[in-house]
Parts: sequence; C-alpha cells; structure tokens
Amino acid sequence: MDARSSDVTVTRKSISEALSTVGLAGRPVCVHSSLRSFGHVEGRPRTVIDGMLDAGCTVVVPTFSSVFEVAPPIAQRIPRNGIDYDAYFASRPASDAVYSPDSEEIDRYMGVVPKAVLAMEGRVRGPHPLNSFTAVGPLAEDLIDGQTAMGVYAPLKRVSELGGMFALMGARLTSMTAIHLAEEMAGRTLFRRWARGPSGSLVQVATGSCSSGFNRLDATLLGIERQTLVGSSRWRVFPAGQMLRLASDTIRGDPMITHCGQKSCPVCPDAVAGGPIVSSAG
Repeated sequence: MDARSSDVTVTRKSISEALSTVGLAGRPVCVHSSLRSFGHVEGRPRTVIDGMLDAGCTVVVPTFSSVFEVAPPIAQRIPRNGIDYDAYFASRPASDAVYSPDSEEIDRYMGVVPKAVLAMEGRVRGPHPLNSFTAVGPLAEDLIDGQTAMGVYAPLKRVSELGGMFALMGARLTSMTAIHLAEEMAGRTLFRRWARGPSGSLVQVATGSCSSGFNRLDATLLGIERQTLVGSSRWRVFPAGQMLRLASDTIRGDPMITHCGQKSCPVCPDAVAGGPIVSSAG
C-alpha cells in the first residue's frame, strides 16, 4: 500500500513502504515529525516508529528537556551568549531537578513521536541534560554513545558518518536540529547554558541557536532532498553528509542567512557574530 492521499489510513506497512521509496530503509535516520500532518494514523506514534524499525532503520529523535536548566554562576556569565542574563533568569523559577538518561522528561513542543520513543523498552538516551537525543534500533548505542555536555551534536555526526539521513515528516527546516551542527561546522561557537547533570552537579553545556530563520536555507538544500507523501504528510529527506556540507558552506559564506529577522531576538545577532566568547569566561 502506498499512502498517497489525505483520506487513507496510514499503517505500519505504509510507513515501511514509504521509507524504501525515499531510500531510508536500513539506515540511521534523525526524524523530526508532526503526527498531525499524516491524517489518520492507525496506532498513533508507535505506528510511525514501528514502521521504521520494520524497515531496518535506527530511529534518532531530539528529546530536549528545558526543565533542567538553571541560572549560571556569576563568574560564568559568558559574553555574546544570546542571553540578557538578568532578564532571562529573573523569569525562570529556581530548579533542583537533576537530569538522568533514564528520565522520560521531555519538552511538549518536541511532539508525540519523540515522547513515544522515550517510553520504549531498549531505547538509549544521551547524557546531555538539556538537548539529549534518544535512539531505538540496531545502532542505538553506537549513535548515542558519543554525546557529551559539549559534544551535543555527536549523534548527528554519527548519523552522517554511517551514511544516514535527516527526515522532516510534516515538519519544516525550522525543526531540523542538524542545522545547528552545520553552524558549528561553519565556525560558530555553540551557545552555553547550565543545568544539573546526571551527577547532580552544576554543569555548563553547549546548545544551539535560534532556528526561526532556518527556512531561508530551503533553496540551498532543494537539490539534494527527496520527497514523498504519506497520508497527508509531506516527507522531505536529506542525505546527512551532503546536507551538513551544503548548509555549513552556505552559512560560512552568508552568516545572515540563519537570522530570524526579529529585532528583539537576543540570540541571532550573537550567532551571526560567531557565538559566545568562551575564552573570556571566568
């Protein structure tokens, strides 16, 4: 069954067949998805995940958890870090929450597919307290093992090294976490935030920038993307290595291309300028 219209029921089998159509079968895939975009899905988010596993994929999803973020020590208030520290942290309640990879805590905006992955037996979640990735499938350990507090995007690098793909399932480029990795590859320093890590101690971690302007990379990536329709969901699939090289080259040549265009954004100007000045941190 090829799910090609909005009035069909999307099944586990139609997910698997669509994966073959766009060359995803048997590969590690970082997925950004909107389940609502599919229309009617038999079995809800588990159908999407199980269909991918049936096709031999290892599924990687971002499982971010901002609840663990805390204010930095005064001595670590790094300049050009996308934060008005006093205003930002004055509005945040103090938190003693301690992150663990065993946790199923996840930000609501991540969506129901990542939440379902977190609930699965055998899933592997990274140690980054704010921007973890979680994987399920035959290569899950391999993909996640490299993530650290500062090596936040190591799972995406590994997807690329293994010939994997980045997939937008009813989502836009503003959801594609890999563009943050492309920013780093282009020479930007990742932003710094603070959280209570798995040991309970305060840790400084690397995180991404504002992603609201990432749709401006559409034209750059058009030539390498593959598309298919599953139910009413438009899938856009990108070979990971090619996507990272193209996006990083474009950002290096035109730093303003990622800027969201909002004058009030505290993050984009600092990202365009190269990110935080970590060498001057106390």
